[in-house]
Amino acid sequence: MEPEDLDLFGPPASEDPEGDALRFAPLAERMRPRRLADLVGQEALVGEGTVLRRAVERGVLPSLLLHGPPGCGKTTLARVLAREISADFREVSAVSSGVKTLRDVVAAAKQARRRDRRTVLFIDEIHRFNKAQQDAILPAVENGTVTLIGATTENPSFEVNAPLRSRCHVVRLEPLPRTTIERLLDRALADEELGLGGLGVRLEGEACEELIRRSNGDARIAMNLLESCVQALPEGEQEVAVETVAALARENTVLYDKASGRHYDHASALQKSLRGSDPDAALYWAAKMLAAGEDPRFVARRVLVTAAEDVGLADPQALTVAVAAFQALEFLGMPEARIPLAEAIVYVATAPKSNSAMRAIDAAMTAITDEGESFEVPPHLRMTGESKSAYRSPHGAPGHFRADDYLPGELAGRTFYVPGELGAEKEIARRVKGALGRGRRRALDPGRPPERGE
Repeated sequence: MEPEDLDLFGPPASEDPEGDALRFAPLAERMRPRRLADLVGQEALVGEGTVLRRAVERGVLPSLLLHGPPGCGKTTLARVLAREISADFREVSAVSSGVKTLRDVVAAAKQARRRDRRTVLFIDEIHRFNKAQQDAILPAVENGTVTLIGATTENPSFEVNAPLRSRCHVVRLEPLPRTTIERLLDRALADEELGLGGLGVRLEGEACEELIRRSNGDARIAMNLLESCVQALPEGEQEVAVETVAALARENTVLYDKASGRHYDHASALQKSLRGSDPDAALYWAAKMLAAGEDPRFVARRVLVTAAEDVGLADPQALTVAVAAFQALEFLGMPEARIPLAEAIVYVATAPKSNSAMRAIDAAMTAITDEGESFEVPPHLRMTGESKSAYRSPHGAPGHFRADDYLPGELAGRTFYVPGELGAEKEIARRVKGALGRGRRRALDPGRPPERGE
């Protein structure tokens, strides 16, 4: 091998990635399918007779955005598709790459095109690219210099720029079903060249079921867990027991990533469980987030937001409890703070619900946006000017209430706050509909006769 062929940061340029070096890769990497015929679990997308399969068999590959959970086969599919059309495959990660990397890949792709070679550019976690980075690749996709395959766990409609998204086919990949995970495990145990077949190991029936359950549709987790179980076998043992699977899985298979969309999926599940008055579900999602290493302050803030947004005036004490839990977290730290946090979760989940305050402030802000921000303060409400003497304090009036005009004249009579009818807000509703409501109507029409009770 010539010196110029050496790469200090990777394998020699001439080395076949499927050769000897692959034997030292993790099991999940060794067992990746390398042909369409070997792909399992995504038959609806690339099975016999599907649109994409027929296109690839004709040597045609459109740009794609692969959207799906971790371990469902996005990277594997991209590599297989590039191989099937005999294209150069360039893989970059949006986490560690920038515009310069993309420009280098495009330059290499232009050189390859002069040799009549196509280039598939695979961008993992493409949602991590900002607008400028996504825009940088757009011309090369438009003119066909590269065929783009982007992989993301996020919804491309929200995370990928519209110009780039419009030039790609968006493809949804589902979590792998248990039957597919079982087939992949069987294949790994039987393959003597790249798998574990040469070791003669096997899984107990219950161990296999536990491993499939723990993988939760993620082939990578299944392969990594299987490999760990085999490596943990005592010398002379050839059967993996269910206890081994459970012990090794306990610390490794919390399906949650603070840097991915699942972070927000779990936060959403927690808040919706609180809003839906299900304390058990809310406790479960909070516990899962904490077990995955989530910042407990983030969990506490979700509870606090829900107390204000969804419990609101139906039980104002809920906000006090949520704030107290957050403060207890700061004072105590974990794990002790899990207890006041759980108290707040249960309290907020079981409290009566009202979002009237949120709807009221949103309605007021909409009025400002839609109808103008320049309405003047009525003269009698100002701090200065001759008209300030026209202001009449409600203190000293019956019930400490005096009918007056407090809104700008252009918004006279506008109602933003509509009280709910649950919990403590029933009393607020009674007051709004009673003396306060009558007083407001009288302020709008000073000539109307007093109502009973005024």
